[in-house]
Amino acid sequence: MAAASYFKVDPAVERWNRMREDAYKHFRFTRRATLISLTGFVFVPGAIYYLASQTHLKYKWTGKRRGRISH
Repeated sequence: MAAASYFKVDPAVERWNRMREDAYKHFRFTRRATLISLTGFVFVPGAIYYLASQTHLKYKWTGKRRGRISH
């Protein structure tokens, strides 16, 4: 005999969960998926690296005392 359940099972939620669990089985690299992947994994980190390398040691973040001129 089954135990009493305190929540109601929603079939739509169950289908959604099953679809998310099995998404890797039906995935294909289409033109859109390729562009999104390249943007997220190549272009964005590349842009961050480029900006970081261009501004490295450009600014002095050390504090100075009143009346002193930093060089």
